[in-house]
Amino acid sequence: MSLKFRFLLLFTASVLSLQAQDKLQYQIDVTKNTDTFYVDLNVPFKLGKANSVFQFPATAPGTYQTMNIGRLVSHFQAFNKNGKLLKTNFVAPNQYQIKKVKKLSNIRYQVAETFDTQLTEYPIYMMAGSSIEDDHTLINSHTMTGYFRGKQQNPIEMKVIGKPDWITGSPLKEVNGYLQAESFDHLVDSPILCGKLSLAETKVADTPIRIFTYSEKGKYDSKALLNHMQAMLQSAEKFLVKLPVDNYTFLYYFLQNPSGVTGAWEHSYSSEYVLAETNPTEQNMKQVTDIAAHEFFHVVTPLNIHSEIIEHFNFEKPTPSEHLWLYEGVTEWASHIQLLRGSVTDLKTYIQDALKQKVIVSEVYFNPDWSLVKIAEESFKGGEGAKQYGNIYYKGALAATYLDIRLLELSNGKFGLREVLLDLIKKYGKGNPFSEKTFFDDLAAMTFPEIKDFANDYIIGDKALPHEEYLSKIGLKYERKAKMNVEISEMENKKEQQEKLFQAWLVNLPR
Repeated sequence: MSLKFRFLLLFTASVLSLQAQDKLQYQIDVTKNTDTFYVDLNVPFKLGKANSVFQFPATAPGTYQTMNIGRLVSHFQAFNKNGKLLKTNFVAPNQYQIKKVKKLSNIRYQVAETFDTQLTEYPIYMMAGSSIEDDHTLINSHTMTGYFRGKQQNPIEMKVIGKPDWITGSPLKEVNGYLQAESFDHLVDSPILCGKLSLAETKVADTPIRIFTYSEKGKYDSKALLNHMQAMLQSAEKFLVKLPVDNYTFLYYFLQNPSGVTGAWEHSYSSEYVLAETNPTEQNMKQVTDIAAHEFFHVVTPLNIHSEIIEHFNFEKPTPSEHLWLYEGVTEWASHIQLLRGSVTDLKTYIQDALKQKVIVSEVYFNPDWSLVKIAEESFKGGEGAKQYGNIYYKGALAATYLDIRLLELSNGKFGLREVLLDLIKKYGKGNPFSEKTFFDDLAAMTFPEIKDFANDYIIGDKALPHEEYLSKIGLKYERKAKMNVEISEMENKKEQQEKLFQAWLVNLPR
């Protein structure tokens, strides 16, 4: 064996050993109090002065809201290896300064659950929150864990101490009772649902899919949900050609009387849903599936296509990305168009849900003068920014619809937004962010110069969306009869170019 090779082996072994030592170990006890998480953090490695600040998140990816989790924390204590207290100072709103951090061995604190805590300022969406009850717990890790400054990328393992008969649903792998996360970002990206859950499993192509469900009165179960989602999952596979993930987990949480804003939250390898427990009628099941179609498509944006702001997320200071239109608006567009092109829904349903409804809601209930970039930039600030945020799912989806049509027109029907997304996945992908500032130029370079003009008018700028002009390009007739009355229908006698573009738009082109 050469000296060089022996040195390489020793170096590799030392690096692996160091990585193992530098893993933070959390234990979250949910058995002591149904309103409080008891958190124990073991630190089995030495910290330096640069790591003396322990940071709780001010926000989390995909929530687009300020949370300031530090206000939920109490009884924060730090100990050395002999169990003696180390002095700590609370630095508002989300930081604790630990004196003599080099001697730190353990931290203990308590965190109030968000569901039953009255928050007069910066209320937290239920799907991004946390809860403890006798038969279950919902854990979104950003609501109860943190990281030492400079150690955001350290690996973490977490054990949830619940009841012996509980089932745990999470995209994280489990080793010896501990869920394994590559970093704090990965931990936050991986919600956890424990308790008396139902489970159903399937595969889409070679990708394992798992569904875990908690239903307060037992009205919903995972097998029934899976039956209604199968066609949607198959249409997503057809739309994307190949799913860009090797596994995926759905976590469903149904409550009789939700106390706050419900909905869903996307993650890289999972999505989590906090929804009202209505009767599981065909219509209600369809609504659940429609929401899942949106969240599932987030495996594309922002998992595989995102800027450096998302890649290196700032938990300390909310930092908006101007490309919220891409992460949410394009995703909402894709969730509808994939169902149409996959023959899960018909054209009439698509027009109603993806066009008419979105035009009315966008222009009646929101301020049409706010550009998509302005919505993104103001989303964290509360007040008017928070009020206008919801329009990203309406105006943003409509802008994506017209971007798709414009691309099809310029390419003579050869490619649209779907094909551009597939190319963007190849060009960037997970771990390779695009430039926040030059993306529109890069997109125009990949496609056509006219796409930069489109972005300037309808994404960066606040020019009114061209409903009639663009829908007529694909042979759809648009009429605004009154403020709340929009009519969109297929033209009976399309011109040759309209028919050609309509067929290119309607058919999911192979790749």
